[in-house]
Amino acid sequence: MSFGFKIMAEGDYACFTRPEMKVERVSYDWPTPSALEGMLKSIYWKPAIRYVIDKIVVFNKIEFANIRRNEVKEKMTLSAIKKQMKNEAADPSIYTSEKRSQRAAMVLKNVKYGIQFHFELTGLKNDHADECEEKHFNIIKRRLTKGQFFRVPCFGCAEFPVKRLELVEDFDYNLISDEIVSMGEVDYGFMLYGPKFADGGKPLNNDWDEPLFSDKAVAEYYRPRMIKGIIDVAKYREARLC
Repeated sequence: MSFGFKIMAEGDYACFTRPEMKVERVSYDWPTPSALEGMLKSIYWKPAIRYVIDKIVVFNKIEFANIRRNEVKEKMTLSAIKKQMKNEAADPSIYTSEKRSQRAAMVLKNVKYGIQFHFELTGLKNDHADECEEKHFNIIKRRLTKGQFFRVPCFGCAEFPVKRLELVEDFDYNLISDEIVSMGEVDYGFMLYGPKFADGGKPLNNDWDEPLFSDKAVAEYYRPRMIKGIIDVAKYREARLC
């Protein structure tokens, strides 16, 4: 049995942030593998599996839009919540009118991607002795077919939700826009592949009920080429660099 999938995903906007842009958000021209892995985790995720992106197909021409967004500079801390639990008078709230900042962003618009992926077993936290690839495959297939998710899938940022997501048998490459096809082969240079966390997905305290994960990670980069709209991620990921 093949444990791979092909899906079509569309949305009004997307932002796959370039890490070298320190202040304002600027999107890459097409998705990073880690962003698509995050999208898939919104549909189904368990520590026992990891998603691997094999191919990305860019169907629509690459268009950018400049927008301004209000962002909150801080987030509610766990220590503030614990303080309120001990003293009800303590206020852990963050007031957006005081902590808000306006930032510019250059994002993609009118996006449509074909995504080919598979999953691998990690050997971490198997809830049942009978867990196997076929079991996870059937769950993922069912959730993709029914359009189920536990968190809204998004393109890079939570405010850019996936508008349409569909499981397909194969991609219709005839639907790739003429603008993309005319670009031929595009060497994008080094592009973020994703973060590699020091804990390897395993709690530092070895407690899955109250896990403590590490925030330490290094960024991995790879050098993909888009050939007439197709990025063969599997071909280029072996040359990842930190």
